[in-house]
Amino acid sequence: MLKIAYSPIYKHSLPEGHRFPMEKYELLPGQLLHEGIVLETNFFEPNQLDEKWILTTHTLEYWNKLKNLSLSKSEVRATGFPLSQELVEREVTILQGSVQASIYALKYGVAMNIAGGTHHAYADRGEGFCLLNDIAVTANYLIENQLSKKVLVIDLDVHQGNGTASIFADNSDVYTFSMHGEKNYPMRKEVSDLDIAIPDGTGDQMYLGVLQSQFEIILKDFSPDFIIYQSGVDVLESDKLGRLSMSIEGVRRRDSLVLSLAKSLQVPIMCCMGGGYSPNVAKIVEAHTQVYRLAQDLYF
Repeated sequence: MLKIAYSPIYKHSLPEGHRFPMEKYELLPGQLLHEGIVLETNFFEPNQLDEKWILTTHTLEYWNKLKNLSLSKSEVRATGFPLSQELVEREVTILQGSVQASIYALKYGVAMNIAGGTHHAYADRGEGFCLLNDIAVTANYLIENQLSKKVLVIDLDVHQGNGTASIFADNSDVYTFSMHGEKNYPMRKEVSDLDIAIPDGTGDQMYLGVLQSQFEIILKDFSPDFIIYQSGVDVLESDKLGRLSMSIEGVRRRDSLVLSLAKSLQVPIMCCMGGGYSPNVAKIVEAHTQVYRLAQDLYF
């Protein structure tokens, strides 16, 4: 069964003025149900993750600042969100969603979190609408609990997974692969295990060819027993922040390449949704919906 983490807090805890395009968190479950891709029983509502697991990744000083809402003005500004207790609760719920989805993936082969992909959060600070890094927390949770030994992070959001790269810079048990816009945010990139910088305007054919060739390179150096996939759809030509030129069909083929890789390797995969900022929210929802269709077709 395809298990999917979803909570109303994903959208409703966001401050006014920051809810577009975050409507996708509410619209995506409805679209999946409307199409009959999944049933209500496929969804689970995560609670908040215990702080001991947060501290496998984030510093105690930073976590205390978040809990006590005591970030400085500059630290708050870097996150892009006004700081609130509801926002912190949202982030901790997203963490639990990704962790629990990873546990379901171990059982069923694949599982999803409708939120997550908060790859700009560092161990000691938040950036770019990311306060806590669910990708890193999930990888550390799996390894700490001996559920995995080697985690591969495939990050295909248009923005580099800088926080994730920094957190795992000296950790040989987690391989970070980021394929992102060369001239896009963040301006100062970190060093992943493998970084592929894509020029502005890159379309489907070039993107997919480059992506497929990277899998061979990764697997020569690293043998994963778990994959975390950041499946941001801000690579779309319509995305107001993306600067690439991919079509909806190109994104579907991208997701198919990643899920097919995991299936062929018989390695569990947890997918978190990442970014998407097309002016038409229906296009964002459709682009995200594709990965769920593919998961059902390939695994169930």
